[in-house]
Amino acid sequence: MRRFLRYNGLTVVLLSCFLLSWAAQSLAGYRREWNDSLEHGEAPDSYSEYLRSDRFWEATAENWESEFFQMFMYVALTAVLYQKGSAESKDPDKPDDLPPPITPDSPWPARRGGWILKIYSHSLSLAFCAFFLVAFAIHALAGGKAYNHELRLHGQPEIPLLSYLATSQFWYESFQNWQSEFLAITAMVYLSIYLREKSSPESKPVQMPHRQNPE
Repeated sequence: MRRFLRYNGLTVVLLSCFLLSWAAQSLAGYRREWNDSLEHGEAPDSYSEYLRSDRFWEATAENWESEFFQMFMYVALTAVLYQKGSAESKDPDKPDDLPPPITPDSPWPARRGGWILKIYSHSLSLAFCAFFLVAFAIHALAGGKAYNHELRLHGQPEIPLLSYLATSQFWYESFQNWQSEFLAITAMVYLSIYLREKSSPESKPVQMPHRQNPE
């Protein structure tokens, strides 16, 4: 176990932070829903009912959507664009290194070659794109149902999913998250030029000049 935690500590801790935060979100959200139900003279849902509700999954998916969209764009853009001196960028003045030779320990797609290798060569960005599209779909479906629930409470007719996708509410929910993610990653790219975090792979060595990209 100690060996496992040493080699996988970053993933284990980050995953634990995610699960704890998600659980805290569900509890806080349920408390809010409970108070809203009482204010409207309605019987509150149970906690398990809330976890299956459109409101919970809308709030969850709209955040997942922005995170995966940010990472998809970040991975794709860092492959073709540069920032001089940033620890998050390749050196624009240095040609790309030749790929390491294929060995028996290389991933299977690298040994297989052909179209499989072409897809695998972009599999990281494709995976983030797929996660983004799934989260976007969940946000749209759950958000549409929650939106129609609000319309029913106010005695208004429901609208189809495509009409909900054209509402300002849906895009407000998306853009308010997207802008914050792009701001955070922009700050990370630029601040890594001038600031340091000793021993972190996301930082240049403390002694390295500001305008020099790490090897």
